[in-house]
Amino acid sequence: MNSEKVLSYFKEITKIPRESGHEEHIIAYLQQFAAENNLECKTDEAGNVLIVKEAAPGFENVPVIVLQSHTDMVCEKNEGVEHDFAKDPIKYIIKDGWMIAPDTTLGADCGIGVAAQMAMLVTDIPCGKIECLFTTAEETGLDGAMALQPGFFTGKVLLNLDSEDEGEIFVGCAGGLDTTAEFHYTTVDIQEGFELEEVFVKDAMGGHSGDDINKGRANSVQLLGRFLYSCLDLDWQLVTIDGGNKRNAIAREAKTVIAAEPDTLDIINERLEAYAAEVAEEYGAIEKELKLGFEEVELSEAKAIDEMTSWNLITALCAAPHGVLAMSQEIENFVETSTNLASVKMTQPGVIRIGSSQRSCVTAARRAAAAKMEACFVLAGATVTHEGEYPGWAPAAESPVRDACVASYRKLFGVDPKVKAIHAGLECGLFTEKFPGLDMVSFGPTLRGVHAPGERLDLASLDKFVDLLVDVVTNYK
Repeated sequence: MNSEKVLSYFKEITKIPRESGHEEHIIAYLQQFAAENNLECKTDEAGNVLIVKEAAPGFENVPVIVLQSHTDMVCEKNEGVEHDFAKDPIKYIIKDGWMIAPDTTLGADCGIGVAAQMAMLVTDIPCGKIECLFTTAEETGLDGAMALQPGFFTGKVLLNLDSEDEGEIFVGCAGGLDTTAEFHYTTVDIQEGFELEEVFVKDAMGGHSGDDINKGRANSVQLLGRFLYSCLDLDWQLVTIDGGNKRNAIAREAKTVIAAEPDTLDIINERLEAYAAEVAEEYGAIEKELKLGFEEVELSEAKAIDEMTSWNLITALCAAPHGVLAMSQEIENFVETSTNLASVKMTQPGVIRIGSSQRSCVTAARRAAAAKMEACFVLAGATVTHEGEYPGWAPAAESPVRDACVASYRKLFGVDPKVKAIHAGLECGLFTEKFPGLDMVSFGPTLRGVHAPGERLDLASLDKFVDLLVDVVTNYK
């Protein structure tokens, strides 16, 4: 087994639609793969798939190892790009040692883990029994992991293949919680003599709301809210607003349509030009492509959002926290608690919905962050709900599989890997609750830009990831 085999499976996976909640095609693909290779396979009601490779002769007494990854992917694309994630293959290029999806997410998170499991299932390298677990809807709430029933797999050692930094072995992660605020509004006529224009923030880097939250990247929803707040002293109307997308992605784009007299629009546009210069000074070292601007638009039969709701919404968006809230006092340079102001959407007539997520390895801190977000929007008159809470994964004092991974890495590459926790959420936290005594680590190849267009896989790191996986599985005792 080598990285070329893994990459060939991943290239096939890029052709298969697998947005969270719509994994039926990848599930069928895995079931067919198992049947073609005469491997035991079962699927539960949540769509989780388990494929088993029995131990090679002489390896029957080796501990069973569970390999685990999730089948779904975050589906994001650049504005104006024609791509239907429900049917179109991911378009990628190979350039300068990277596999890149220029205009969409690549789905290497966690498709490369799925591909590695498939390659391990058909390798002729002698090893103990392998149970390959493929879970569903990880990106939208770890739904598959939550639905797992005791006994679905038997192994007591688990390798999670959903990490994004080669050379790092993860032994802990943050837990998460989603918070949703809703404003209910009425529509009013646009005042006579008012003209429409769109104000936009676009081409921010975005990224993973856990792994990238400490990198100082711009949040387009937050930037738009700040600007609109700076214009509340003027006479104008809010017509539409839209920004961000997935809860686990930092918002890359946001836009709003406003209505005002031409002279007022001129003032707003002058302020926007000055604001864009301020934002460039604030984020210029990081955000090289970020753009703020305006353009004239025409909307037939347009209506505006009532004045009170507009004011409440804008003040809340300006006040809402986003980013790192606390650093760990125990682990150097580790984010303990954060919040992501993920999206603002006019989801249905009369409703504006704000999505956010809070993360922390400390349960009380995670819930406090969610309460902070709730208080901000309740004060503005919104209704707030929380859902989808999942636990963190605390590092174990003793872990034979961690020690085995460190020893393998040192043997293969002559240096020690970094052993650390990650601020992103992994399904391992749920596994600790459902399968007590499970010994786990997480590792993977280097990915960059996950959850955002331009996501890329470092192919050199894929070689090392595969070598480490094979060495651990074949030599674990």
